[in-house]
Amino acid sequence: QVQLVESGGGLVQPGGSLRLSCAASRTISNFSVMGWYRQPPGKRGEMVASITVGGSTDYSVSVKGRFTISRDNAKNTVYLQMDSLKPEDTAVYYCNTDPVGQLPGPYWGQGTRVTVSS
Repeated sequence: QVQLVESGGGLVQPGGSLRLSCAASRTISNFSVMGWYRQPPGKRGEMVASITVGGSTDYSVSVKGRFTISRDNAKNTVYLQMDSLKPEDTAVYYCNTDPVGQLPGPYWGQGTRVTVSS
C-alpha cells in the first residue's frame, strides 16, 4: 500500500504559474510510473503528464510545452510545474501511480483544486 497526498493548488490568473506536489508515503525511486490526471468541472478526466522509473516523460497535447513533470526520489515526491496557465486548465488534479505497471494505477491522491480565472 502507498498513500499519495497532493498539494499546491489554488487560484491563479491566466498566464500565471503553480507547482503541484505529490508526496508518497514510501520511496518512489523504483515505481514503474507516476503521473498526474485532472478532471475539469463537468468533464471527463484526462492524464496530463507521467514520468517513468527511468525518467521518461509524457504529456497530453493540451499541456505540452507548458507543464513539466519531475520527481525528487529523496523526498518521495513528484511535482507538476504548470506555466502559462489557461482557464481551460481549471480542474481538480490527482496524483496517480502504478508501482509495477502502467497508468492508471491503483493508487490515487485526494486531489488538489486549480482554478485559473481573472
